[in-house]
Amino acid sequence: RILSAQEAERQRVARELHDEVGQTLTAVLLQLKHAADRAPAALGEELRLAQETTRGSLDEIRRIARRLRPGLLEELGLASALRALAAEFTVPGLAVRHRIDRGLPPLDPDSELVLYRIAQEALTNMARHAAATQAEIRLRSSAAGIVELLIRDNGKGTGGAPEGNGMRGMRERALLTGAELSFGAGPYGGTEVRLAITTMAGSTA
Repeated sequence: RILSAQEAERQRVARELHDEVGQTLTAVLLQLKHAADRAPAALGEELRLAQETTRGSLDEIRRIARRLRPGLLEELGLASALRALAAEFTVPGLAVRHRIDRGLPPLDPDSELVLYRIAQEALTNMARHAAATQAEIRLRSSAAGIVELLIRDNGKGTGGAPEGNGMRGMRERALLTGAELSFGAGPYGGTEVRLAITTMAGSTA
């Protein structure tokens, strides 16, 4: 119920961002274009710069809304959603690879959501703080019906810093589904986030 309430609130905020803020910025963009087309040359240039700023803000609002509501997870499944997440975080100076096993055991929707959200939060923390150039999403299963998610990077590591809101949020999500979450040094000298979750097959074994 807690997970459902959290996701319902995320979806509500995403809809408001897309429908209310997004539409308002679109209207501002059109008004700026209308004004720029009729303004003197000097003023028109300033208005076109304002257009670009507004367009950038609109793109950022759409990115935030997509992160709040993982439509790909519902439409295409966990594997495709994780691949899309890796592509989203791959930017100049940072390459994010993915290695996802075939034939993973079945997961309930709440477990899939926890895996996706923790991968998303781990990559967000990495992009903001790790100064990494390479990262990897690894999703694999064991014979005991355990699905393991690994997020690794070659950044500067945590350096013993206290846990922030992102790490605490990941722990709370893992706790709600009975998963095991750990943070440590990765094989590339950066940070490794590991989540192990018991699947429906493992729980009935």
